[in-house]
Amino acid sequence: MGEKNIIAYFKSPEDARKVQEQIKSLGVNDIQIDRFHKYPLGSADQLSSPGTAEMTSQATLTLGASEGRDTGVLASADVSASGMSDGDQNPISGRDIVLAAIVDESVFDQAIQFVKDGDGSV
Repeated sequence: MGEKNIIAYFKSPEDARKVQEQIKSLGVNDIQIDRFHKYPLGSADQLSSPGTAEMTSQATLTLGASEGRDTGVLASADVSASGMSDGDQNPISGRDIVLAAIVDESVFDQAIQFVKDGDGSV
């Protein structure tokens, strides 16, 4: 038999982990959970002092955006970059947890049902 891919989205890591364990019980080993974020590095907490490093954009300094010039310029257009607005405390709402799996065709339908029962979106 062949293999099929599943990409599912969840509202919480706990929901995704529960479904991950259910899918693993089907004999699936190729499965991963990750969270995506509005900005590549996630948080300005990861940055060093602005006085000791060259900053490529305002978004790099205030939002922790990647050091790349192109992404920095794009992220600087966000209302959160200026510090005049927080742009809403949670920039990504809804389903920001992704579960990706490669499953055998024989268990695909059962794995999809686990996702749906676990409040996931396929």
